[in-house]
Amino acid sequence: MSTPIDGVAGLGSLTGLSSVQRMGALAKAQGAQQGEEAAASGKAGESVFGSIFNSLIQGVKDTDAEFTQAQYLLATGQLDNPAQVGLAAYKAEVSLSLLIQMRDRALSAYNDLRNMNI
Repeated sequence: MSTPIDGVAGLGSLTGLSSVQRMGALAKAQGAQQGEEAAASGKAGESVFGSIFNSLIQGVKDTDAEFTQAQYLLATGQLDNPAQVGLAAYKAEVSLSLLIQMRDRALSAYNDLRNMNI
């Protein structure tokens, strides 16, 4: 019978180990995996939370640039389908709205944690 942690890369076989030894091996493998991911991305100290917000901000920048490019192409007569400007504007609006909603939710969660009695 195989356990879920037997398939974790870098652990090998965990048969014959006590549960404490298994937990230690799993923690060591997870630390090594996180170190590899951080080295691959070049951002060792960045959290998942930070990477989500960075991707949202990059999405807003990308959709705004797409909208600006569509406006330029329409103004210069190079755009065949004027509906593309409306679609680009809507995509930019939705991505900005998503970023604002995520910011508001994060601030609300932070305030809830700050006001929590211990």
